Amino acid sequence: QVQLVESGGGLVQAGGSLRLSCARSGRTFSRYNMGWFRQAPGKEREFVAAISWSGGNTDYADSVKGRFTISRDNAKNTVYLQMNSLKPEDTAVYYCAADSENRWQRRSVSSGYEYWGQGTQVTVSS
Repeated sequence: QVQLVESGGGLVQAGGSLRLSCARSGRTFSRYNMGWFRQAPGKEREFVAAISWSGGNTDYADSVKGRFTISRDNAKNTVYLQMNSLKPEDTAVYYCAADSENRWQRRSVSSGYEYWGQGTQVTVSS
């Protein structure tokens, strides 16, 4: 069983930064592709960013390109999401997810991941 725990959310003013962390416990982490998704009130969950198990490949939603950076530290079993130049429309609950089958072609869809964290709230004030 894999458990994911997000942290680092909070309230920030527009233009500010936050760094989210997702710590993994359970099975070996290093061979898992990882993703970040978010869900705003009244909206569907949407893809934010993904990173391959080696860290050699990353992908981002168009809405966050150039502002967010995903990274991972396999030695610490942790994946990060650095969020800069935050906007009010970034307000959402952010979830990390793990894919044990390395389905990179499904990195941007929720069904491409088996394990999910409980989410962390990010609120950006204008």
